[in-house]
Amino acid sequence: MAFNLPNILTWLRICLIPLFVAAFYLPDGWLPAHLVNVIATGLFALASATDWLDGYLARRLNQTSAFGAFLDPVADKLMVAAALIVLVDLQRAGIAASLIIIGREIAISALREWMAKEGKSGSVAVSFIGKLKTSAQMFAILLLLFHDPLLGLDCQQIGGWLLNLAAFLTLWSMFHYLRMAWLAMKHQTA
Repeated sequence: MAFNLPNILTWLRICLIPLFVAAFYLPDGWLPAHLVNVIATGLFALASATDWLDGYLARRLNQTSAFGAFLDPVADKLMVAAALIVLVDLQRAGIAASLIIIGREIAISALREWMAKEGKSGSVAVSFIGKLKTSAQMFAILLLLFHDPLLGLDCQQIGGWLLNLAAFLTLWSMFHYLRMAWLAMKHQTA
């Protein structure tokens, strides 16, 4: 296991998960509700920023590693799943959209693992639709965590719309990846 700056940032992202979850489950009265929302949103935003930064630094500093390539998506999925579970518990996110997103992450992770074992990992590489899904999902989660109105905008309503859009894009990207895997395997057996 390589201990380099990108991997340390990935571990930091994993360590931030229980902190932003715990913010919502402090005993009543410890912090005002708005401050809890701000702290949790800030911690999630910091974790999200480390996701971009660790990849950038790994490439820039030539510190890519097999362990980092494994750990980075695991950290992302843990972070998103934890946030969605908390948001469902707080009744800020829909169960269906959250289950679609979490289920897809598990399914596509398994598909990517299988395709890598078959030597076809390039056929399920991240696509534009996957990046669009991730963007909608992250903005939705940030708005739903913040929850309170911001600059006259209803963060809960906009976050809900974005989460539903992310769920739609999640299904679209899943079918795209499944199709690409099917074509790669079909071509291999032909």
